[in-house]
Parts: sequence; C-alpha cells; structure tokens
Amino acid sequence: MRVGEAVRAAGVAGLAVLLLAGCASRASVGGAASSDGTAVAAAGQRGDTLTWGWSLPSTWDPVTSAVGNDVHALTLVYEAVTEVDEKGEAKPGLAESWTYAKDGRSVTFHLRPGLTFSDGTKLDAAAVKAGLERGKTAKDSTIAPQLVTVERITADGATDVTLHLTQVDYQIPLLLSGKTGQIVSPAAAKDPAELAVQPVGAGPFILKTYVPGSQATLVRNPAFWNADEILVTNFVLKPTPDPSVAVAGLNSGQFDVADLTASQVGGVEAAGFPVEATDVLPVRVLDVNNTVKPFDHPKVVQAISTAIDRQALVKAANFGYGQPVWQPFPKGYVAHNPELDNLHPHDVAAAKRLLAEAGYPDGVDVQLALGRADDPVGELIQQQLNAAGIRTTLTVQTPGVNNYITRRYPFVLDQFNARQSPVQALQVLFGAQGLMNLGKSTPEALPGAVARASGHPLTDPAYPAAIQQATKIAVTNMPNVFLFTVTRFAAHSPKVHGLRNWVDIQRFEGVWVEK
Repeated sequence: MRVGEAVRAAGVAGLAVLLLAGCASRASVGGAASSDGTAVAAAGQRGDTLTWGWSLPSTWDPVTSAVGNDVHALTLVYEAVTEVDEKGEAKPGLAESWTYAKDGRSVTFHLRPGLTFSDGTKLDAAAVKAGLERGKTAKDSTIAPQLVTVERITADGATDVTLHLTQVDYQIPLLLSGKTGQIVSPAAAKDPAELAVQPVGAGPFILKTYVPGSQATLVRNPAFWNADEILVTNFVLKPTPDPSVAVAGLNSGQFDVADLTASQVGGVEAAGFPVEATDVLPVRVLDVNNTVKPFDHPKVVQAISTAIDRQALVKAANFGYGQPVWQPFPKGYVAHNPELDNLHPHDVAAAKRLLAEAGYPDGVDVQLALGRADDPVGELIQQQLNAAGIRTTLTVQTPGVNNYITRRYPFVLDQFNARQSPVQALQVLFGAQGLMNLGKSTPEALPGAVARASGHPLTDPAYPAAIQQATKIAVTNMPNVFLFTVTRFAAHSPKVHGLRNWVDIQRFEGVWVEK
C-alpha cells in the first residue's frame, strides 16, 4: 500500500510544514487502521521486541552529529524541548507549552514537572539551559549555527527556560524539535567521548548495548514523559538490510520494520510484505565547492544544472518516485518558491554554450564523489554530464571521511535531510558556517532575508512570501544543484501495527508487534 504520495500546499496561514494528502495517520496491517495502539493491542496479544532496519548514528551525541539522518536514531534515546507531529508542526515535548514575549525577542518554554534523565538525574530548567548552551558554545558543535539568534539563556525557576534573542525569531519552537533541541544529561556531557557511544537522555528508550556498525539494543524508558504510548519493551536498531537479503530478513523475523530503497520495493511487495511509501522533506542534491576550479565559475555550475535531466533521474534511477526540484524544498512546503520551478531546464546545447562562455569551449573534466559505488543516480548523472561535454569520472568517498568537515571532495552526490525549521535548513545549506556549504561563503542579501522571515509568526499571512524570498536569494546565488525529492520506504511484518507516516522524524509511539 502506498501512503502519502502527494502533498498539498500549505495555506496562507503560513504553516512551515509539508502536508500529506490523505489520512495523516494509518496502520496498513490486516486492513485495520489505528493510530492508538492501546486501543487494539491487549497485553496478551503484544510481543515485547521491535527490530528496526535503519542506519546506526554516526555518534550518539546530538551536539556533534554531522549527519542529518542521525536524528531518527537519536530520537529513540533523546527527547527534545519540542516535537514535530506527522505533518511537521511543532508540538509539546519536554516543554508542555511556550510563550513569546510581546516584542518577539524572547520565548519561554514551560517544562513538564518531574522530568528525569535515564541516569536518574533531574531534568529541570537548569539542565535544559546547560544542554542548549553546550550546543551553542562547544567547539565541535555542529548545531551552533542554528542557535545564532540566541543571545543568552536563563533558567527562571525549576520548569521555565527563557531564550533571549538577538532578533525576533518565531522559528525557535520548530528549531528545538530536532537535534538542536535534544537535551543531554549535563553529567554525561562532561565526557563527550563516552557520550558518543553511551547516550544519556530522556527519550522513549534507553541504550543498553551498542556494537558500532552492527547493532544497538534498547529498552523502554519508564521515565519518558509519554511512556504509556511506548508499547514495546525492547527495541533493536540494525543497519538497513542489503537489497539481496531484505525479503529474507523480513521472512525470518530478523527485521520487523526495514527501511528500503526504491529499487527494493517491487521485490518486497511481491513477497507479500506491506510497504509504506511516504513523501518526506529530504531532497537529492549535488554539493559544490565554488572555491575550487572549475566550479568557481557560476556558468560552469549552471551548465551542470542545465545538463541534468531531472525527470529521467526520477524515472530511470529512482523507479518513478519523487519529483524534480531546483530548490531544497518540495512543492507544498511553505518555503518552496514556485518561481524556481524548472529554473534550469534540461538543454544539452545550452549547457555546452554556458561552458564555452565560462572559458571551456572544449568541455571540462570533473570528478563526482559518491557515498556508495552502486548508486544508480550517480551513474545516470555521469552519462548526462558527459553528453554535455562535462567529462565526469566517479569516485567513492573514503569510508569514515566526513566531507562536511574535511571538504576533501568539491563535487558530491548527496542528500539534504531537511531540518525541522526552514530557516535552519537555509543556514545548513547556505550559511557561512553551514555544514553543506562547502565553499563557506554566503550571499550578502541572505542573512537579512532570513532575519525578515524569522520575524514573522508562523501564522502570519506575510510569512510564506518572506521565507520564499529567502529561498530565492539562496538558490540563485549559491552553487548547490538540487535534483529530486525523496520518498521514504518502510517494509514491515504483518505483525507490526500502529506505524504512522511522518514527513520528518520517525517516531514509534503507538507501535506494537503481535506475539
């Protein structure tokens, strides 16, 4: 069954979310649908273990994580100040509510009383203050750029935390729903090396054993504020199965839920397993370092974008899933600017002219780095670029080398895993310190445009135009080449109930497994 294949536009209220067409919450097992596992899962029917095939995190420390996809695994062990629901809207997390000052220059989060970390220590306003300050000031923090508008943080009693801002910023509740707002025990944070392999948070599960590259075993956290909705006692996280063993892993019970690629969907469905397909926020993209030749000439980058047939990528390399994009946001998302649709139409002759205008009349040689050798998108892009005189060789990135930090590879096939706030997404991609900004430069007009967008409440009718203008400034001045939207595929055993389709962070409240 395919769920969430289309998105509908956010209304003039300017909600910074991607809305899915159809039902927001479904289970696809046995013809029954329920988002409330407790309503259908009597204690005698439920199994005690769920095994999820997903990627293990690069680190269990949300402050130093440099991989966007880490957020899904980290959410198993950490709860953030806020959460995002299935549609991507901010909702209560550790904080049961929040209040903005009238001038928009501060926001107070009102924490739930009696919270504790998994090590038994108190999770109060002082702990949240310490966690956010670490994210802002730690020398190896990857989330510090997202906290630039936070001037200082105060703990106003046991349960109130106030973020005092350098400017009006109504994006903060969205911002604090992801890694930026995940709170680490201050005691555990004193040993970052240990924290990287042994997290201490206040999420739905507690990590018990961890074998890097192999498996993480977790147990239900009885102190989690929403523990009544966690319906499995044990949770096992394993790397996504290889395509050749995905069906066997589901058949044998090695996996209860497994993340798939588009190429695996047909075989898994043919074997009789339900597959949930959800249109999500991430997009495929080419990272480009515009301080390195030949990418330092804007017309070379434009030629690359023009040489790419995005619809062919969707059809041939991604099995028809996804939509072509020329920007980091899919249609229907509040920051998506319609003016950028088809920004660089596929035109081989035009790409060759652009190369000549850039000083490369006989073509140019480039090297495209891939995350894995068997990525069909890379091979098709190589063919398309070669046809335009952009002679492309493929190389596989050295395992363990984080290109966001080392910037070893100036031209990379990547995936932008969207952030919870569109302003945060723009900072990650285009900010001077953004992880995916390999050239570390930013358009002069962008900071002001971002600040203006942040100054609008999310329900302000003027907000969509403001955030879309920031998107336009970034995309038309920066070298990133966006390709197509991503669809998330999850196959599961018929014994799994209560799965929901999340456009952003995957969560497991209400999910249960039959014995």
